[in-house]
Amino acid sequence: MVDTFLPLVLLVAFSLFGVLLGTITGLVPGFHPNNVALIFLSLSPMILSKLIFLNTFVPSETILVFVASTILAASVAHTFLSFIPATFIGAPEGDTALCLLPAHSLLLEGRAYEATVISAIGSFNAVIFSFLLFIPFYFIFAAPLHLYEIIQNYLLYILIGISALLILTESFSERMDPYLAVLLPSFVFLLSGAFGYLVLNLPVSSSILFPALTGLFGLSTILYSLFYTPEIPEQIIEEPVIEKSDILKSVISGSSCGALVSFLPGITSAHATVMAMLARRARESEQVIMTLSGVNTSNVIFCMATLFLISRARSGTTMAISRILPVQPWVDIVPPLTLIYLLMAVLVAAPVSFFVTKYMGKQFSLVFVKIPYRKMLCGIVIFLAGIVLLLNGAIGLLVLGVGTCIGLIPIYFGVRRSNCMGVLLLPIIAMLWQLY
Repeated sequence: MVDTFLPLVLLVAFSLFGVLLGTITGLVPGFHPNNVALIFLSLSPMILSKLIFLNTFVPSETILVFVASTILAASVAHTFLSFIPATFIGAPEGDTALCLLPAHSLLLEGRAYEATVISAIGSFNAVIFSFLLFIPFYFIFAAPLHLYEIIQNYLLYILIGISALLILTESFSERMDPYLAVLLPSFVFLLSGAFGYLVLNLPVSSSILFPALTGLFGLSTILYSLFYTPEIPEQIIEEPVIEKSDILKSVISGSSCGALVSFLPGITSAHATVMAMLARRARESEQVIMTLSGVNTSNVIFCMATLFLISRARSGTTMAISRILPVQPWVDIVPPLTLIYLLMAVLVAAPVSFFVTKYMGKQFSLVFVKIPYRKMLCGIVIFLAGIVLLLNGAIGLLVLGVGTCIGLIPIYFGVRRSNCMGVLLLPIIAMLWQLY
């Protein structure tokens, strides 16, 4: 009996530890879950050496699964908690950048707690829907349809088409003339792409993407908030009232797009969010927030499925997992045992993260108006710069500064922040172009 339940108890314990890590990283602006996974990967040898005493109770291979479960649980929790700094501080990551405007509008209405709960509802329901979609996902992208092989043959054109779609849909904007609404996003996309090409070819470690993404999506917004400091009203602590049909539509569209882009390199959950909102034609702040949250959380789950289906890591989380433990190919309708363990970690992380998000959202709402806003933002800027200096040295600070300048352009002109994902998309398109 002990031999049966001890691995499950340890899996739950490691998953809860992952939720703790995801809570911390989610509440710190500028931290991306991919970067967190890579940092965790670099520390994994030390972690495994400390866990050697567990070999008395479970095999060493199972311990590797526990460590991988910690990383996955942290990534799931991060998608829940990272909405809070995006709402209260105006410091989103690439994946939460699109929620900044609707979340900020609810903050200025005194409804930041409602926004946090709506986000948590979207993420939690996305986990449920993702599990329902998991086996159909296998049939669609593996046997018998083999959609991935079809996608792979036309990947260059798909990436170009998605990039063009995201840029051209800016023409629907009512804030500027149509030609400017296309010209400005194109400029941001190409500039970010050139920046990404240079950064990815620097003779430094892979963690150089951390200052690039932090500058583009985190520090740029924080600096902009320093110059534009609105008056924050007292926050109302009330549970949101949402139609079940709205929840269903947002979760299905968000989770489906999150699953789709998990197979495509360079296409992130930020792009999937735009695609989902276009499919839904969502305009209300609540719908946008819920759709975004559903995309982010489901994308973590399906990137993991992609790792086992095609042995390709599409995120920092799955790359770390693939380097920690041997990935068993998913060749039958029943997922391999390692994947089942990881899915159990998700089932542990999701409900715990839901209640932690609600609690932290409430606490932030109660104390936020009492915090000196500008001093807090200055402290975050110094903290992020210190982390970059520690990880990447002086060249990291240079990348951070350039990325911040580029990230300020879409904020100032009012175009989508997702166009900055050209930092990854354009280099991949250029690489595929050479292969073709």
